[in-house]
Amino acid sequence: MKDSPLQRVSLTNLVHFLALGFGSGLMRSAPGTWGSLVGLVLGWLLLQYLSPIIFFILTALCFALGCYLCQKTADDMGVHDHGAIVWDEIVGVFLVLLALPELSLFWCVGAFLAFRFFDILKPFPIRYFDHKIESGFGIMLDDVLAAIYAILVLVALQYFL
Repeated sequence: MKDSPLQRVSLTNLVHFLALGFGSGLMRSAPGTWGSLVGLVLGWLLLQYLSPIIFFILTALCFALGCYLCQKTADDMGVHDHGAIVWDEIVGVFLVLLALPELSLFWCVGAFLAFRFFDILKPFPIRYFDHKIESGFGIMLDDVLAAIYAILVLVALQYFL
């Protein structure tokens, strides 16, 4: 009997633990949504104590680290960009939080919903890059692009409100 990709990872392995969003990626239903929620809560908490510039630097470092974490975990699972790998969603949400005019409930919910919409829909060129770049960088890139789309929507919303 063939083992499943999830049997090839362990939360006791720090690389897997981080790539799987502290375990949130193991939720059976909508792991990307759970990972995004972890990103939202963690990002909101960090922004209470860090300046936006320091949070941006941290986000960039998380992106770079994520290229390794996601690739290593995907290799260990034997599946490129398995749904349980959600570090990329966490970093994507961090980027969207940086674009908010304030960390109010309204804007945080808007950031979460806009990011999830584009991460799930994957409009051009997100889907193209998602299929063409099979590496940790590719896993991270599609969520950065989804974050850019979400940021554009939120900036437009700020203009009209």
